Amino acid sequence: MQETTYDVVLLVEQPLSLQDAEQVRGLHTDVADPLRYHVLMPVEDAAARVESALGSIAASEVLASPALVMDRQNIEAVQRELLEEARSEVKVCVDRLNTVGVDVVGEVVVADPVDALAAKVAEVAAAEAIILTRPHVVAEFFHLDWTSRARRKLGVPVLHLLEHESFDEQAGGGEGVTGL
Repeated sequence: MQETTYDVVLLVEQPLSLQDAEQVRGLHTDVADPLRYHVLMPVEDAAARVESALGSIAASEVLASPALVMDRQNIEAVQRELLEEARSEVKVCVDRLNTVGVDVVGEVVVADPVDALAAKVAEVAAAEAIILTRPHVVAEFFHLDWTSRARRKLGVPVLHLLEHESFDEQAGGGEGVTGL
């Protein structure tokens, strides 16, 4: 008889702190089946980053900005750097979760983060999904954030946690959205 694994998919926006890893692990202390986490870290799109930066420069009316040209080769170089950074950040997440004693695998995703989350949940028949982000007040208000999108798309419970905040801080005692 094959042993059942309780799979949890984590979509993270930035590397987990040790406190984040401990809190996530603490959510599953009563799970009887072997536990496995699947960490997904989206890689930022280089073209979008460059476009945003150039837009910020162009919007400045203080000084006339010189014409900046980013050719395909430069954008590809930025994309490679972003991919390398995301791989490093996934490793940090995996290492921190390993430190708190869980079985974990991690990967960088280049697709839409919520689509990648949905695909991984289906692939591993996950019991739940956890999304860890910084507060995104406007996106959350309009239900355009990853968590709202995932709840509409997935057939499993979705928990949204704020990275680098304790559960108490997220309940209104710290910088969390509820403190506004």
